[in-house]
Amino acid sequence: MSALHRLLTVLAGLLARAGVIEETRLRETTDLAWPRILTGFAIMSKRTVDLAVVGLAIGPTAVAGLTVANAYWTVGKFAFIGLSGGTIALVSQNYGGGDSTRAARAVEASLIVAAVASLPLVVLFVFGARPLVELLGNDARTLTYGATYLAVVAPGLVFEALNLVASRTYAGVGDTLTPMALRATGAVLNIVLSAGLVLGLGYGVAGAAIGTTLSTVFVAVAFAWGMSGRAYLPRQGVSGASPIPVRFDARPDRDLFRQLLSIATPLVARRIAQAAVVFPLLALAAVFGPLVVAAIGVARQVRALLDSFGWGFSIATSTLVGQSLGRGDEATAAAYGWEITKLSCLVYVSVAVLVVGFAEPIARVFVDGEGLATTTQFVRVAAVSVVALGIDGSVTGTLRGAGDTRVPFLATLGGLYLVALPLAWLGTVTAWGVLGLMAALVAETFVPMVVNYARFRAGTWKAVSRGYRPDQGERVGQD
Repeated sequence: MSALHRLLTVLAGLLARAGVIEETRLRETTDLAWPRILTGFAIMSKRTVDLAVVGLAIGPTAVAGLTVANAYWTVGKFAFIGLSGGTIALVSQNYGGGDSTRAARAVEASLIVAAVASLPLVVLFVFGARPLVELLGNDARTLTYGATYLAVVAPGLVFEALNLVASRTYAGVGDTLTPMALRATGAVLNIVLSAGLVLGLGYGVAGAAIGTTLSTVFVAVAFAWGMSGRAYLPRQGVSGASPIPVRFDARPDRDLFRQLLSIATPLVARRIAQAAVVFPLLALAAVFGPLVVAAIGVARQVRALLDSFGWGFSIATSTLVGQSLGRGDEATAAAYGWEITKLSCLVYVSVAVLVVGFAEPIARVFVDGEGLATTTQFVRVAAVSVVALGIDGSVTGTLRGAGDTRVPFLATLGGLYLVALPLAWLGTVTAWGVLGLMAALVAETFVPMVVNYARFRAGTWKAVSRGYRPDQGERVGQD
């Protein structure tokens, strides 16, 4: 037994004795979570790399420009994260209940919706880039950088939408290694392309956008191979073929479209609400100048990168809870929900402490000299707020696995628009100043966490899930 294996065994025993998570469930959770965590880092690293590269090559004004452009990209991407949440709920419950055919039809429905919905957004972002970014500021250089980046990166949104559905499909059947390998390869390709185009060839923000788009297309092509049921390296014993291959050889199932939209609509609305709040936040930050816009952009990107742990725990919770519910085992589903939430809390508190301690060198990756002190403060606040984000991810993972998605949407809406935005606005009309923006960063994660945790404790999600299980295909659960 290796030293690492012994250490992990001891750690698992300590967690079990402390009442955090039972050892068997810990193994199942980590088997699903760690590839998703690395996948999350790979996905989020694209924006992080772009910010860091243009910050190094051009400066804080370019970082501010990308922050504005990314606000629009994020709205589109978050909408498709919501759609893919509906995918994993249907796939995990049907696959867990033994109906692989129906699970595959759910994936087909998701891919169709993703493709159709993404195209209008691409057209809007390509041809409306300049007027869109002009809504969020008045600094000419910032707007030029932002418009250029948005117009060039926009076509990649179609492929990112398909990637998200494919990734959640694999997670729903218990395979998180294949998405990890493909996303990690895409992330490495993005670093090579973006750094080469920006630092090597001097293409500026357009180079960063080209690198991101090309790497996203590569991942989509790679996913298409496995999603069709074909193995990647069969001679080397590497499969990665989806056990529910997409064929598009049958008429679309209207009932599945209905169920997909029933589950996904609140998730999409919730994700859009999360992403759209950045528009008024950036407009308020612009009152304090481009350095503050860059600071809040860096802080939110650091938090998004840290939320990669939440990607793992949330997907693991949705999958394990959904599969348990598909078998009719509500007690085990609840045990997964409770224990993964406790594990997530422990991990995020530890991560937050580290980031707070190393906030300045982290900020220095993106900006230096002017703006460093402000960015460091925002990074520290982002680290505090990510604790609530991590806990909320596991709780909403349970609710999503059950198909209970309405309350999380309302909780997000309230936290963002009834609490966070008013706090940010107060900073522009009182002596609070940028403290209002910092308070908003914390409120937008803590308020939804409290509401969703209460929903989770109430146990209503178990009843909701009964309308989505394989033997209840004609019913849709309601609150």
